[in-house]
This record gives sequence, C-alpha cells and structure tokens, in this order.
Amino acid sequence: MTVAGSVHDDGRFKEEFPLPEGQGQEALATWFEQFVIWLELGYPGIQKAYAAKQVNLPHKKPRKSTANPNPSLSKEQKAENRAISRVRVIVEQAISGLKRFGILVQRFRNHTKDFVDEAGIIGAGLWNWKLKCQGVGY
Repeated sequence: MTVAGSVHDDGRFKEEFPLPEGQGQEALATWFEQFVIWLELGYPGIQKAYAAKQVNLPHKKPRKSTANPNPSLSKEQKAENRAISRVRVIVEQAISGLKRFGILVQRFRNHTKDFVDEAGIIGAGLWNWKLKCQGVGY
C-alpha cells in the first residue's frame, strides 16, 4: 500500500499489523507465523514482537567504543548480509518497476471499490511481462 508523504517504514508496518493488546510483553503477534520474512535494519526488534517461520535480518556493525576500537563484522556475518542483500535487491527492483506505472505512485482519485488492488495486480502483471520479454527469469 502506498502512503502519501514522509512515513517511516517501521511505523507504517506497526500500524498495518498491530501488536496484540493486554497480553503482556511475552505475547507475539501471529500475523506471519507461516512466512519467511526478509527485512532491512529499519525494523528494530521485530523478532521480539512478531512470530514468524524465519526472519532474515542483516547483522548490524557493532558500535565503536574504547573496548572495541575497530568494530567489524565477521566473515560469516558479511556472507549472510550479502545473501540477504541479493534477495532484497530483486524485491527493491520489482517495487521500483511497479512505481514506473504512475497509477501506483500518484494520488488515487478513483472511488470504485477494490480498484486500487486491481491496478496493483495489473501493474505487477505488466512488470512481470516486461521481465519475461527481456528474458529475465525470476
């Protein structure tokens, strides 16, 4: 769903998928129990709040301190970050491809019920067709 203006991803995510109320901190939201989630570092603490089959979140570089003057990630952490990035790049390119169709970016003025979903499906179909015509296999 597109949102007009400057809205942070994490705030929009929590608005769209609210946490359960009144069940304490240990209760996890079960929106994504059956899914593997690929995230960026803009979603702090999501593993503690939402139950998922698997959460793929890149490793954050440690902060520089007197105890750790040269912070760096291990080779394994860098390899994991690269693997996560490879998947996320494909998704980001697909999103930018959809945004090339102005109907998904501009203010939507049609009041027909569920037409915005149909426009998104049509845009996704056109983008997939473009990729197929180019010979890109996803």
